[in-house]
Amino acid sequence: MGAIVNAVAIIICGSLGILFKAGIPERFHERLMQGVALCVITLGINGAIQGKETIIMILSIVVGILIGEGIDFDYHLTKGVQKLEEKVQHLSNFKDLGQGFISASLIFCVGSMAILGSLESGLTGDNTTLYTKSILDGITSILLGSSLGAGVLLSSIPVLLIQGSLTLFAFVLEPLLPVEVITEVICVGSILLIGLGLNMIGLTKLKILNFTPAIFLPILFMLFI
Repeated sequence: MGAIVNAVAIIICGSLGILFKAGIPERFHERLMQGVALCVITLGINGAIQGKETIIMILSIVVGILIGEGIDFDYHLTKGVQKLEEKVQHLSNFKDLGQGFISASLIFCVGSMAILGSLESGLTGDNTTLYTKSILDGITSILLGSSLGAGVLLSSIPVLLIQGSLTLFAFVLEPLLPVEVITEVICVGSILLIGLGLNMIGLTKLKILNFTPAIFLPILFMLFI
């Protein structure tokens, strides 16, 4: 239930942000984007410095990039998003769907509340953490919707899939996700957030999607190292 509430909160609040966007001058959109990007970088730094296993972090990033580039997630998603944009190109808020989708998905899915809250929901039936996350994500969705547009609404899909899966399979995943492993997953994910923030400001053009396999690799590596 918590995952569903979280996804619905993103859709509703992101839609409010899109409505606000229509009445905001273009120069304010640019400043909002820069402000959100700085917040994302700050979140990334805060999460990255919590990691304690440097070797795990480096291995996860390197191997994750090799996997991501080999499959080229960025290319395939970009192609899919372009086809969707062509169908809704007459709607101004549905331009640049990819940036909004990728940015919001990473922000909402990388973090201790997403992982721990989902496990807590599945193991005990207590959705308090996910409900709290829904409020925070809702506020963030308003800001993202007003600066990045309708792509933010699409991020509700991976939020529902990831958090829902963690909740449903909590009993199976709990032994694989002790606090130490979750910390390293958040550390690697936070490094990606830093890259995402730099992209949003325009300083880099990193293919962040091709980095995303790295997020899951600490779980695998810490089983054997």
